[in-house]
This record gives sequence, structure tokens and C-alpha cells, in this order.
Amino acid sequence: MKEFMLSFWITLMSPLKNERGAQSLEWLGLAALLILVLGIVSTALNGQSSAISELIGKIIQKIAGMVG
Repeated sequence: MKEFMLSFWITLMSPLKNERGAQSLEWLGLAALLILVLGIVSTALNGQSSAISELIGKIIQKIAGMVG
């Protein structure tokens, strides 16, 4: 009976401790999120190259103001 219960417990807990593929799934989710963000940014900035240069200029000015 003890062996049966031990076997049953191992069979029951084995799928819960299986972590194969979890890291791959995390990287896949991160890649999908990155693609989504890049798509949103490229859609928002489509045809606005001057806006990008203005944004970069403002960032540089703020950094220069902080540094001093």
C-alpha cells in the first residue's frame, strides 16, 4: 500500500514540477511584446522624421541640463 501511495504521489506531482519550455515561452512572450511596441512606435512616427529629430534634440538638451 505504501508503494502504491508513493507511486500515486509521484505520478500526481510530476507534471507540476515539469518546467521544461518555461524559459522558451518567456523569451517568446518578450519577443512578441517587443514587436508590438516597435509596431506601435513605427505607426505613430510614420512620416514624421522631423518629430524624431526634435525628440532626440529635447532628450539631449535635458541630459545636458542635468549634467550641467
